[in-house]
Amino acid sequence: MHPEKSDSGSNKSLIKLISNYKIPSVKSSVWQLINTLVPYIGLWFLMAWAITISYWLVLPLTILAAGFTVRLFIIFHDCGHGAFFKSKRANEIVGIITGILAFTPYHRWHHAHLIHHRTAGNLDKRGVGDVWTLTVDEYKSSSRGKRFMYRVYRNPFIMFGIGAALVFLIMNRFTRKGFSRKERISVYVANLGLAVLATGISLLIGFKSYLLIQLPVMYFAATAGVFLFYVQHQFPDVHWYRNEDWDYSTVAINGASYLKLPKLLQWFSGNIGFHHIHHLSSKIPNYKLEKCHKENEAFHQVIPVTFISSMKSLSLRLWDEERRQLVSYRQAAG
Repeated sequence: MHPEKSDSGSNKSLIKLISNYKIPSVKSSVWQLINTLVPYIGLWFLMAWAITISYWLVLPLTILAAGFTVRLFIIFHDCGHGAFFKSKRANEIVGIITGILAFTPYHRWHHAHLIHHRTAGNLDKRGVGDVWTLTVDEYKSSSRGKRFMYRVYRNPFIMFGIGAALVFLIMNRFTRKGFSRKERISVYVANLGLAVLATGISLLIGFKSYLLIQLPVMYFAATAGVFLFYVQHQFPDVHWYRNEDWDYSTVAINGASYLKLPKLLQWFSGNIGFHHIHHLSSKIPNYKLEKCHKENEAFHQVIPVTFISSMKSLSLRLWDEERRQLVSYRQAAG
């Protein structure tokens, strides 16, 4: 079950409950940077050596490096929320650097992501920083072409197998109409940083070797990252609301999942599976999310989504406003 709304129509009491977890620890943040960056850099040296022997030695290492890339992205993510360090400048510096390593422009990505936090679970404010989701009625009233595009977009092989990599490798490299000056500059800075890194590494090991290492690392990392984001807001028990019924604190609990991962995957994903708590307060550093969940009984009511049960969410494609749940195409047609 999910915590019910209070008499005021929200779970605002939970926000007060977690206020003590918002203060970042410099020691914990620095240690997380060390235990993420050092192994990541070490893996690059190891892969650069292994590729001179056999590419089959490299491929397993790219999967491990992808795990550390996801962890770097979580640090980048926390910096954008001002949750990793108390200092805004420190957050920006670390966020820009980790963003380059994760192929993501800092200010551009966080502009869309902050909108996502303000609109998650709001049916009337979909479209920025979220997964394209139609209601059953919207889908049925759409043109044949739009329904086809929607089916292509929501196909797991497209979304995770192709789309994820395209976003990080290609789409993040370009500015678009409507970007602010700061967003455009962040794209240029990220591209420049990547060009410098790619050139430097290529001079040491060759451009071909660089691509043979970097592309699979980013492919696996992008796939894992998009999958995590997907199941955080697209799961069987998710609750979405029209604007007049939408409440930030309630949607944080009912509109974001508690993804219970095996400990190793939880570590690599920076505890982002405790997404219900993250949406209650994005100021809580990732290394305090599990502690917050465990120490407050109110969160124990939240039904966890396991890695296995999360697979079920892949077949849920449309929001049914009458049933108030995500449904499959077959269920929508029935």
